[in-house]
Amino acid sequence: MALNVPGVVIMAVFYLLILGTGIWASMRSRKAEKRFSGDGMEMTLLAGRNIHLLVGIFTLTATWVGGGFILGIAEATYNPTLGAVWALMPVPYVLTFFLGGFFFARPMRENNYLTMMDPFQKKYGNAMATALIFPAFVADVLWVARTLVSLGGTLAVILDLPYAYSIIISAVVAVIYTLLGGLYSVAYTDVIQLILIFISLWLCVPFLLTNPHSLDISQTAYNATFQAPWVGTVELDEAGKWFDDFMLLALGGLAYQAFYQRILSASSYTQAQVTCFASSGFCLVLGIPSILVGAVAASTDWNSTAYGLPTPYERDQVGSILPIALQFLTPPYVAVIGIGAVAAAVMSSMDSALLSSASLFSSNIYKNILRKQASDWEMQWVIRISVIVVGVAGTALTFLDSSVLVFWLVGVDMSYTIMFPQLVCVLFFKVSNGYGSSVGFIMGMVMRILSGEPLIGIPAVIKFPGCRLNAEGKMTQYFPFRTTIMLTSLASILLFSWITSIIFNKGLISDKWDVFKIKRKQKPEATDKNSDPNETSEVSKQLLSTTNIQFSSICIQHLLYLLSSRFISCVYFWKALW
Repeated sequence: MALNVPGVVIMAVFYLLILGTGIWASMRSRKAEKRFSGDGMEMTLLAGRNIHLLVGIFTLTATWVGGGFILGIAEATYNPTLGAVWALMPVPYVLTFFLGGFFFARPMRENNYLTMMDPFQKKYGNAMATALIFPAFVADVLWVARTLVSLGGTLAVILDLPYAYSIIISAVVAVIYTLLGGLYSVAYTDVIQLILIFISLWLCVPFLLTNPHSLDISQTAYNATFQAPWVGTVELDEAGKWFDDFMLLALGGLAYQAFYQRILSASSYTQAQVTCFASSGFCLVLGIPSILVGAVAASTDWNSTAYGLPTPYERDQVGSILPIALQFLTPPYVAVIGIGAVAAAVMSSMDSALLSSASLFSSNIYKNILRKQASDWEMQWVIRISVIVVGVAGTALTFLDSSVLVFWLVGVDMSYTIMFPQLVCVLFFKVSNGYGSSVGFIMGMVMRILSGEPLIGIPAVIKFPGCRLNAEGKMTQYFPFRTTIMLTSLASILLFSWITSIIFNKGLISDKWDVFKIKRKQKPEATDKNSDPNETSEVSKQLLSTTNIQFSSICIQHLLYLLSSRFISCVYFWKALW
């Protein structure tokens, strides 16, 4: 197939439109910065905490509706071993936004944090916060990789543009406009991109549904025709894995810096809530076209198309099913329109990941640890260099694997099993401390590695009940092991925080070993009846604090008992099932 010149021209126009919007937004950012009384970092990373409500809704939605979202849903729906019931992304994301709006937005926004890692640095200190930044960094780099993979495969199929060129050009454009205007550029380009995603995807749907090579998807939903029914099934022995994937997507997204960057850029907690709730509806609507694309592809007689046999599944091209369906089941101009949707989705997610990782490094590592006296000008350059480094790293990873789901699941996996329990504890449990956080971090990391990951070839050392070979011959955990690891990490943080607080506060170990400085100040002893009322007040406060800590300890004991009893019951259930 020759190079699709008209398609390339249209894509060039699209890239120029996005780049022009980014440049315009950067100019607007500079004007706003002159009127802004805060520091430059707050303007660059959070748009001065004054982003418009509609822009906030668009940028939060566009961040989640990326290339991995669009192609991943179509891939799961078409895959004969999965089906639409395994294309979970839209529904869990609704739960993500509602939980974020109801519970996580308030403590983050009302404390005026700059990044997601600020509460860790404030409570645990720099050492522990730096260790926890690592999985957040890795998740962002994988996010960049999965978005670029989705675009590279699409451009290669429809435009016959080399895979490497597609990825590099897209990465360069996203890096440039992210460098120019920070969150302002990212947010306003997200508005254009989300509009293009919505229009382009829904324009392609009628042509796909009426193409002559596919059967009616209502007939193939529950009947085996050219392959297994596209709706798919969740067998009883797969229920644990389905539940695990659902919770992974629903709660894993709550531990991404990109989510809190939108929350913290809102002018108030109420606006942050509205942004979350409105975005959840958009995610549902934008997930429907990808499901329909996968359904049509599963209902197609590929032998009657120019694609021919073997099928995309047999050729191991499931990850590119959306561009393949557009290329061979729709007119050429419709396919080009569809690629515009994928390109817009990729850019909208990639710029968010770039700015997210740059925020963590520049604020929590460089500014708070390495160079506390760094000027605004210096920090602007640190942010720019961070964006470039993450862009290069993410781009390099795209040449290792071509599956969107691989990067998607591995990145969210780290956020769910490691970062989510840490975030819950630091925000909602006063008893948590650096010792418990360290144990929980190590426990979660070790258990996750030993549990194996067939997507990247890590063998399972810990085999939970139901562990067996899947349809592709890979050893797979069908027990909800990620959720088990997350709960184990959560319980470890609380348990060891409680134990170490008792040890140091009761003087069982010398204060010189208290690395995280968790010991409370000693209560001043009463002297006489004529003592200063202020001192009496301080004694009362200390006594009240002690009472609160004892009450918290009792609550933690009950929580740990409930978690352990539920976990043991779950294990016995799965053993009985298997």
